Amino acid sequence: MQNILYPVDSKPPFGLTLLLAAQHLLAALGGIIAVPLVLGAVLKLPTEDTIVLVNAALLISGVVTIIQCQGVGPIGLRLPSVMGTSFTFVAAAIAIGFEHGVAGILGSSLVGSLVMIIGSFFMPYVRKLFPPIVTGVVVMMIGLSLVPVAVDWFAGGQRGDAHYADPANLAMATFVLIVVVGLVQWGKGIFSAAAIVIGIMVGYVVALALGWINFDSVKNADIVAVPQPLHFGLSFPIAGIIGMSIAYLVTIVESSGNFLALGNATQTEITGKHLRGGVLCDGLGSALAAIMSTTPFSSFSQNIGVISLTGVASRYVVTVMGVLLVLAGIFPVFGALIVSIPMPVLGGAGLMMFAMIIAAGIQMLDKVERSKRNGLIIAISIGCGLAVTTRPELLDKLPSFVKEIFGSGITVGSLLALILNLVLPNDKEETKVEH
Repeated sequence: MQNILYPVDSKPPFGLTLLLAAQHLLAALGGIIAVPLVLGAVLKLPTEDTIVLVNAALLISGVVTIIQCQGVGPIGLRLPSVMGTSFTFVAAAIAIGFEHGVAGILGSSLVGSLVMIIGSFFMPYVRKLFPPIVTGVVVMMIGLSLVPVAVDWFAGGQRGDAHYADPANLAMATFVLIVVVGLVQWGKGIFSAAAIVIGIMVGYVVALALGWINFDSVKNADIVAVPQPLHFGLSFPIAGIIGMSIAYLVTIVESSGNFLALGNATQTEITGKHLRGGVLCDGLGSALAAIMSTTPFSSFSQNIGVISLTGVASRYVVTVMGVLLVLAGIFPVFGALIVSIPMPVLGGAGLMMFAMIIAAGIQMLDKVERSKRNGLIIAISIGCGLAVTTRPELLDKLPSFVKEIFGSGITVGSLLALILNLVLPNDKEETKVEH
C-alpha cells in the first residue's frame, strides 16, 4: 500500500491542497450527478426539475462532506470521507416516483432517514461484529464492486453503446493509466500526490487535441443557481417510507464498510464512536437533502481509492473538495466543465484507483489466521458478493424487496461474512494451514 504522504490532520500548502481537492472532485462528481440524472430521465421530469435535483445534490454533497470531515459535536467521522447521492436508493425512488412523484420520494426519504439517525447510536455495538476477517472481505467487495464501473468508463460508456470498447477509447484509457502508474511509481512530491488529477489533465489535453471534447453542456449551463428548498414539496406514502427505510438499513451496512475501508487507507483505527458519528452525519445529511430537494446520501467508496493510490489522507484536502462541490452547486457551469471530461480519460485513472482498494483488502486478509473456517468465510462471502455484482439479473425474478436488500454485492458479501463469522464454530484445535 502507498505510504501516507499527508496524514489525516495535516494541511498541505493551499495551492497543492486545491489540486488534491480537484483530484477527489473528479473521482466523485460523476457519481454525485448520476442519481438525479437517472431519476430525471426515468420519471421524465422537465429539464428544469432535473437541474434542481442536480444542483441540490452538488451543493448538499459539499455541505455534508465538510461536516463529515471536520465534525460538529457528535456528528461526523472526522476523516476524509466524500459524501454524495447514493444508487442504493434508486430502485425505491423510481417505484415511489411513478406513483407519488418527486414529492413522495423526498417525503419518504425524510422519514426513512430516522432509521439511519437512530441506528447511528447502536454503531459501537455494531463495530464489534467487524473483526479483521469481516473487514477484509468488506474492503475487497468494495473494490470488486467498483471495477465494473471503471471498466465501463475505460471502454467509453455502457455495454451496448455504439462506440463501447472502440480501440480509440481503449488506447486513451490505457495512455492515462500508464501516466498515472508512472507518476505514482516514479514521481516525487506533488507529481506522486496529485498523480490522478495530473493523469486526467494530460488525457484531457490529448482528447481536446483530438477533438473529443463536447462543450455544449458548458455553453448551456446557468452561471448561477440558487438552492430551492422544498421545490417539489413533500408527501408521505406509507409504502414509500417502508421502501426507503429498507434502503437506509442497507446503506448503514455499506457506509460502515466504507468507513472501515477508509480507516485502513488512512491508517486510522475505526472505533464505534467513529462509526456513530459517520452514520449520524449520513442520516442527518440525507434528511437535509430531502428538505433541499435532492435524493439521499451515503459515503463514496471511489475516493477511498484516491487515498490508497496517492497516500494523501488529509481531511483538510477533502474539506476543500466539499467547498468546491458547494461552488459547483451554486455555479453549474463549473460542474458542467468537469462533466465534459471523456469517460475513457476517467477510466484510465479509475481502474487503477478501484484496483488499489482490492489490493488493500487482500493485504488485510493476508494478516488473518489461515484456517479452513476462515477460508470458507472468505470464499463464500466474496463468491456470492461477486455473483450479484457481475450478474445483477440473478435477482430479477425475486420479489422487489429482496432485490432492494441484496442488489448490492457489497451488502451481500458484508452480511454473509458477518453472519458466517458469528455462526461457524471457531475450533482452536483446528489444524492450521502453514503460510
